[in-house]
Amino acid sequence: MFATIIPAKNEEKSILATLTTILRLPISHIILVLNGCTDRTFELIRSIPDTRIHILYFSDPLGIDIPRAIGALYARHLGVKGVLFVDGDMSGDIYENLVKLLASIESGIDVALTNCYPYIPHRQKLANLVLKFRAKLNRELDLFKSLGLATPTHGPHALSERALQSLPLEAVAIPPLTLYWAKKSNLTIKVVASIPHEALHSPRKHRRHARLIAETIIGDCLMGLSLAQNEPPSRSLGKHNLLGYHPERRFDLLEYWEQSLKSQGMFYEQHIIIPGSSLPITNSSKGR
Repeated sequence: MFATIIPAKNEEKSILATLTTILRLPISHIILVLNGCTDRTFELIRSIPDTRIHILYFSDPLGIDIPRAIGALYARHLGVKGVLFVDGDMSGDIYENLVKLLASIESGIDVALTNCYPYIPHRQKLANLVLKFRAKLNRELDLFKSLGLATPTHGPHALSERALQSLPLEAVAIPPLTLYWAKKSNLTIKVVASIPHEALHSPRKHRRHARLIAETIIGDCLMGLSLAQNEPPSRSLGKHNLLGYHPERRFDLLEYWEQSLKSQGMFYEQHIIIPGSSLPITNSSKGR
């Protein structure tokens, strides 16, 4: 029994194509974490008559990567044997690659990754800088020979039930920390699929977004590096504190979601739509 977790914020142009691929997979649950959607993403998902679809509906944006952790907590609550993470804008033909990720988890891999940068001889300066810090973290963790530049930050990836149970929430909400904690917990980490970035069909974003994403990923890697060096987690590089989108991560809602799942309280009930249920009221999330 496996689940796919799909974070989505305003993905009306791609969500149906993404789900067309996911619906073909041998999985028991499709968990969509909608957050801050102002377009037709929700309506399009609700038009699909598949009982495997569970919607976690948050009216407010959760911030980058927090939806993954929200979905992972819910999947753990459902008792699944593993989870596959696919972003809502990954509308490319990646079915065979996703099958490989699921098969690897079933065979005993705990953290299954995708190499999204194969065979690229020339990259833009900003991309090279980001990849430099990914490589630095993987080398610090003694994982570079086996992983290269692969990271949970980029591309579809999967976690075993063992990883779901042992990784702290922060390790899912800040993807490079997945590698640190997985190595620390003696989990098996492996690259099992290769998808060139262009094949994901993720839409190109504006220049400011690219810069903020780069700052976010580099800052995340710096946190992983500081932990690996037995230092307090830091996003500082010289005089610069690389925040990017990090301040927008709603760790408060993630913590509240975890507490609510344990008690299945009002907050839990207001944010989940399971097959056959109606739209929940989500105003309670505001201001938390």
